Amino acid sequence: MKAVKRSATLLLMLVLVFSLSLTGCSKKEDSSSPSPSDKATTAPTEASKAPAETASADPAKDLKPYTVKLVYIGAAQKDEQKVEDAINKILEQKINAKLDIAPIDWGPWDNSTNLMIASREKFDIMFTAQWRYYATNVAKGAFLPLNDDSLKDVGNLIEKYGQGIKENLNPAFLSGSQINGKNYGIPTNKELAAQGGILYREDIAKELGIDMTAVKSVKDLDAVLKVVKEKRPDITPLYLKDGETLNSHYMAGFDTMGDDGTPGIIFKNGTETKVVSKLDTDVYKENVKLARDWMKKGYINKDAAVATPSTQDAMKAGNVFMTFQSLKPGKDIEMANSISTPENSFVGKLKQIALTDATISTGDTAGAMLAISSTSEDPARAMMVINLLHTDKDINNLLNFGIEGEHYTKVADNVIKAGPQAANYSPGAAWMLGNQFLNYIWETEAPTKWDDFKAFNSQAKASPALGFTFDTSKVKTEIATCKDIMKEYDATLDTGSVDPDTVLAKYVDKLKKAGMEKVIAEKQTQLDAFLASKK
Repeated sequence: MKAVKRSATLLLMLVLVFSLSLTGCSKKEDSSSPSPSDKATTAPTEASKAPAETASADPAKDLKPYTVKLVYIGAAQKDEQKVEDAINKILEQKINAKLDIAPIDWGPWDNSTNLMIASREKFDIMFTAQWRYYATNVAKGAFLPLNDDSLKDVGNLIEKYGQGIKENLNPAFLSGSQINGKNYGIPTNKELAAQGGILYREDIAKELGIDMTAVKSVKDLDAVLKVVKEKRPDITPLYLKDGETLNSHYMAGFDTMGDDGTPGIIFKNGTETKVVSKLDTDVYKENVKLARDWMKKGYINKDAAVATPSTQDAMKAGNVFMTFQSLKPGKDIEMANSISTPENSFVGKLKQIALTDATISTGDTAGAMLAISSTSEDPARAMMVINLLHTDKDINNLLNFGIEGEHYTKVADNVIKAGPQAANYSPGAAWMLGNQFLNYIWETEAPTKWDDFKAFNSQAKASPALGFTFDTSKVKTEIATCKDIMKEYDATLDTGSVDPDTVLAKYVDKLKKAGMEKVIAEKQTQLDAFLASKK
């Protein structure tokens, strides 16, 4: 009960700070004070060594030209170079830098980034998240600590070049995403809470006479999928892929207290703080059995275990009825706008239904971050770019929405609609890149979007482990072995591609032999110490 009270108190603090940060953003935008663009952190005489306060009146002149390589998850865009050129006109004036946008699609992301990290490839900024091996990659030394005064040559990057981030970002994001007091990534400024549910094609539901208001739980979906399968055999009733299934953290409620590559969970929506294997939980077992049943009935895409298109791309193709999603207010409208083209609009065709309670865990504060690679040749310049993504509205919206008049057109000061060339640049990655409160709002989105976010966060339930992040350094070998085994089994079991009655026991046995119980014991020890320190 004490753990619950602590989490509730921390949640209240998070929401209050979040609300104040939104109010602050609003006041800054409405005032006559300099815009975020004008207040971007100035650069040092030598970007990699001198402190920011020694910069001249025109800092860009004091810097050697440098290209910052940004790696994030997403499909390459046809007009990527055109957008880069527009961004670079601004970046060169501000910090004498250029941006090299280097997206990697969802399918090859893990293998490609693992190779980049293992081979010590030179790049500057990489998207990371607790659900995408953040803690594991920190333990590998892939990312630089950003708030370390003793960091060789550059010192405390956030203090020197990230003051705009500190002014605009809810402190809960920075504190919640730390590992042993160190920040290895800058979180996106966005919603705090997470909630599982579905996005579906409302137009198809109406066409088939399906009453979606009757859907209150996952079990209610069976009857819906059955009708879609029978009456529209030309479309996939439910699109699944690795990481987007019933056992995704936002659907199952798992809190791994680190990244999804480490065994051991508690439930975000519970009160129990005993760390267990998710494979032993009733939730997991029921989910893999249900997924298997749906696969056998033909409701799920047959290639689900190896499918590479994102759920966004799958919906954009037009032949998918439903996907599981981590929801937030207006996610359906946001998705519809991001996948629409002048030739094929999805606006008004997508709707969302929440199937779980909203929760907040440490993983949610670290659910989308930009890290600086330990191979970067100019970490200071990389931090300047991240700072600008949090403070400069022009740069932020260029990267996320493209060029005005081509990829979007304005219908009001901060409201946009798809432009004639929208199909050539629509990355749909705003939730990964900087400060969402600088983003334009689509004309079909609610004008109260940010107030809706505040209400969404205020009713969320806090995980008992909120504020705790597992340090993997003592069990790196065991985690590496377990991670390989999890890659072998998770996708096939979670998508219903194999029979859990014949496979699950083998999976458990392999993980135990690889040291799963040692990892869970270490996670429990650290969690207990964290909870004791908060009494």
